[in-house]
Amino acid sequence: MHLIQLTDLTSEDIRHIWSLVHAPGAALQGTVAWSFEGNGIRTRTTFIEAFRQLGLAFTELPNLLKTEERACDLAGYLDPFYALYVVRESNHARLSEFAAASKRPVINAMSAQGHPCEVLTDAYYIETQIKPLKEARVCLWGPSTNVFRSWHELAQVLGFPLVQVCHRRFHEALPQVAFVEASALQGPVDVVITDSWPAWIRDNTQAHGDMAPLTREHLAALGNPALLPTPPFTVGRELTVDPVAYPGFVGYPQKALLLPVQAAIIRWALGRPFHATTRVLHADR
Repeated sequence: MHLIQLTDLTSEDIRHIWSLVHAPGAALQGTVAWSFEGNGIRTRTTFIEAFRQLGLAFTELPNLLKTEERACDLAGYLDPFYALYVVRESNHARLSEFAAASKRPVINAMSAQGHPCEVLTDAYYIETQIKPLKEARVCLWGPSTNVFRSWHELAQVLGFPLVQVCHRRFHEALPQVAFVEASALQGPVDVVITDSWPAWIRDNTQAHGDMAPLTREHLAALGNPALLPTPPFTVGRELTVDPVAYPGFVGYPQKALLLPVQAAIIRWALGRPFHATTRVLHADR
C-alpha cells in the first residue's frame, strides 16, 4: 500500500493508521530501502528510530531517484531485496512513477507537492489533544506549500473545512478550503498552522511584500488559539511572534509524535499492526 499523497487514502485508511499508533503487534522482518534528499532533521531522526523499534533493517540508497534509469527498471532490479521504500524526493512525478512501477509499498517522506507523514502526525495531535477535526476550526496561515497541499488533501478525504489566510493573489478554488485575506478573517479558531514560505516568494520582492506574517495581534484576534508552526520556522518571516514565548504553542514534544505515527504508517503499508515500544509525551496547550 503506497502513501504518495493523502488522496491515495480513504478516510478508513487514515483512521486505521491512527488506530495503530499505540496498538500492540509483533516485530517486523525485512529491509527498508531508505533514500533521503536534503536535511529533514526531525523526519530523518524519527523514521530511522521507527525502523529500529519495528525490527526492520534499512539500507541507505542516496539519490535513489536522481538517476536517469527508468523507474520500472529501478523497481524491477531492487524489489527483490526490499520490503518497503521510504523516500524523500523533491520530484513528485518521479516518485509517483516509481511507486506505480514497484510491487513494494512506497512512502513519501516529503516531496515538492506534499508532506503526508508530517500532516498525518499534526492532524493526529489535533484530533486527540485539541478537538476532533470535524469540530475544530483549523487555520493555515500563509501561501500554499507542500505541507499545506497535504492539509488540503486531508480535508478533502476526511471531509472537514479549512481556512487559509494569505494575500488574494494566492487564493485558489479548492474543495473544503476557504481562502481569505488577513483583514477579513473572523475568529475564533482552534489552531493556527504556519509553514516556511516557498523560496520563490522569499526571493521575489513583490510576492514577499504581499505576505502577512502571523503576529501576536492576529493570534489575539483569533481567540489565542493553539499555535502549531511547521519546523523549521523562521521568526521574522512567516510569523513575528516567537512560538516559545506564546502560551498557546503546542510545544516541542508535539513533534515527538512523528515517531509513533510514522511507525503506524509503516505497519499500515506492510499490512500489520503497530506495537508502540515507547510512550510519547503529549504537549500541553
